[in-house]
Amino acid sequence: MSELLVLRGGLVLGPGGAEEADVAIADGRVVEVGHGLEGDEIIECDGAWVGPGFVDIHTHLREPGQEWKEDIESGSAAAAAGGYTAVVAMPNTDPPIDSGHLARYVTDRGRSVGLAEVAAAGCVTMNRAGERLAHLDELWDAGVRMFSDDGDVVADAGLMRRALEYAGQRGGVIAQHAVDTGMAAGGYMHEGPVSSLLGMFAIPSAAEEIVIARDIALVELTGARYHVQHVATARGVELIAAGKERGLPITAEVTPHHLAFDDTAVTGTDPAFKMMPPLRSAGDVAVLREALAEGIIDVVGTDHAPHASHEKDVPFEEAPFGVIGLEWAAAVVNELVDLNPVTFFTRMSVAPAAIAGFEEQGRWIEAGAPANLVVFDPGATWVPTSAVSRSQNAPYLGREMRGAVRCTLFSGVPTARSQAPLLGVQ
Repeated sequence: MSELLVLRGGLVLGPGGAEEADVAIADGRVVEVGHGLEGDEIIECDGAWVGPGFVDIHTHLREPGQEWKEDIESGSAAAAAGGYTAVVAMPNTDPPIDSGHLARYVTDRGRSVGLAEVAAAGCVTMNRAGERLAHLDELWDAGVRMFSDDGDVVADAGLMRRALEYAGQRGGVIAQHAVDTGMAAGGYMHEGPVSSLLGMFAIPSAAEEIVIARDIALVELTGARYHVQHVATARGVELIAAGKERGLPITAEVTPHHLAFDDTAVTGTDPAFKMMPPLRSAGDVAVLREALAEGIIDVVGTDHAPHASHEKDVPFEEAPFGVIGLEWAAAVVNELVDLNPVTFFTRMSVAPAAIAGFEEQGRWIEAGAPANLVVFDPGATWVPTSAVSRSQNAPYLGREMRGAVRCTLFSGVPTARSQAPLLGVQ
């Protein structure tokens, strides 16, 4: 056996729930969960939760083709800093991930970097153009289990039906960017009193709701697994809840920024608050938080969307949509949504791993389990001043946050460590 690493004295999330314990790790796996364990290296975890590493099923790593924004190495480092041990890379790259060799490139690069497990999502349609299906068989054979044209909606109902039928036959999942193109055309923010005050072209909530309602009808027709990305409206939540009540295989995610901010944040026209879907009303935000707590929304997906400073530091209307979030997602959820430790790790780790088909991720801690873990301090307060990500387009910089990652372990090896003084813990 190689050297023994012990996580000492944390609240450990195991199959039976949470208990104060030590965790011994060697050769990439958990060796023992117990008390008074000794090892070659000790990491003190007093006051922290020790749970399965976070899993993000909605990350933009920008490689291949847009490496000036982010690449798989810098994005993996940002993921590790945020407590993530696995991410699903969205396929809106250049070229888009619509063929098997491109999906293999992404996963191979992630493996060579070695900071987190990186899986590739595959396009639903060729070139994300919405005209014909991508090489779904090739993508499946390359290991793709989640398909999405994220950044664009699959608008053609016939194509969407065929994609769902394919996924249903294979056991994969179709993830939808639920923003109707026609309804959103020319819009920059949520349609409501704030957009009227600013005189800004806006996007109605119906842009999301129309797509979700149509797709649920297609799920009813096909019986296939369907995942709603970045839910942002109260009515969207209602539609998802109704579909689940009918037993349909629907899952959904919410982003940290849609939990943290509403459309009043756009009043200052800071491009850090420009995202798609846009920040919605305070009422919508309240419903999203409640839905995540109740499990109507299954997981947190960061929609980590890096943009270089020269792209984002322009007038609001001219800036691209998107913000980064891997490094702060856990803190946002910890602070704003009332979750006990078991539910917290279910939403952040266990459920997303199950949706994306990660076999070695999202596992409750017990002897023999993979040592893909995070030590998260729910009581730490800190103020982030910069990002590990190559891009810095974040609405969280300079804001006090509650909850900090002390250590992330991927295959038993620490990939990120933080000391309280370095974090600015108060």
